[in-house]
Amino acid sequence: MSSKIAQFPFVRELDGFDYEAQPSLDQEQIRELATCRWIAHGDTLLFLGPPGTGKTHLAVALGREAICQNYNVQFITAATLVAMLAKAHADGSLDKQLTTLSRPKLLIIDELGYLPFEANAAHLFFQLVSRRYEKGSILITSNRSVGEWGSVFGDPVVATAILDRLLHHSTVITIRGDSYRLREKRRSGLLQKTRPASESNETANQ
Repeated sequence: MSSKIAQFPFVRELDGFDYEAQPSLDQEQIRELATCRWIAHGDTLLFLGPPGTGKTHLAVALGREAICQNYNVQFITAATLVAMLAKAHADGSLDKQLTTLSRPKLLIIDELGYLPFEANAAHLFFQLVSRRYEKGSILITSNRSVGEWGSVFGDPVVATAILDRLLHHSTVITIRGDSYRLREKRRSGLLQKTRPASESNETANQ
């Protein structure tokens, strides 16, 4: 399998995902997503949750499954995507860039919400979503709930328009779990679990 066309940041497989560490995930639902039927239908998939909960792992693993089923896939971070669209807009090649980004059957946009968008960037993102609407699938990972996307995009009206298209045919999976990285640090003793305030006060008063 050639994963170069997708530009994945690393190799991840669904078999390597630790479901026990993320009990909020429905393993059967993930297996169903791995059939890629949602991609065949041009649907949207959102993975939402705190940093370090395995969203990118799942996105890459599902992207690799899609490639195995002969779908074209492109992986890109939200920050890189916005910079790419802004540059294309500035040099007059936006339509060409949007056409290029519309070609893959699955476009994976990672880490949406870690950095706020400038107003113009939100409009550019809207154009991309509109271009792909009901034609190609989008998988987005984000540390923000959809209710917070107005602040992410810097424009609640544009955010509503984007979500209107993304959520029309979609699956939204919210991961409510601990960060893998923080958990490993706790196991190694590098990070102590946060104690309740009452317990901390009792210790301080002894």
